[in-house]
Amino acid sequence: MNKQINSIIRQLTEVHNGPIWAGTSYNKKLSQLKENQMFVRPLPSIHSIAEIIAHIVSWRKDTILKLKTGKGELTDTHAENWRSNDELKSIGWKKIHEEDRNTLHELLKHLQDKDDTFLNEYYYDPEFGGNYPYSFVLEGMLHHDIYHLGQIGLVIKLLKE
Repeated sequence: MNKQINSIIRQLTEVHNGPIWAGTSYNKKLSQLKENQMFVRPLPSIHSIAEIIAHIVSWRKDTILKLKTGKGELTDTHAENWRSNDELKSIGWKKIHEEDRNTLHELLKHLQDKDDTFLNEYYYDPEFGGNYPYSFVLEGMLHHDIYHLGQIGLVIKLLKE
């Protein structure tokens, strides 16, 4: 039975595409802004939406790597964790947004082939320095996405003021 895996897939899908009980999905929030607004930092200490999305993509790519190989590479101090706004501007919003959609699709595709017993298998996590069950990273990804969805909501509110 794949009850837990299907729940993770459903929740990740809803957070990004809606509907979600807690408010607005990523797609709906991001559709409120123009492309040039994605790189605006409303205050010097607050990330732009492009920086946040690129950060999410980096951790999602690392999660996919963990699913494929049993070991991740990304840590908080890694250069891919928080890329600069200037670097991201050179990439462009369309490419960043496309990578966001593609990596979410790839993650969900990997999960569709798994059953719930997979969640109890272990991978190596360099950030935490040890072996953890896949449930740890997959639930963590969901929490991470929800956290940053709230952050994006605050950035949008500041941009509209």
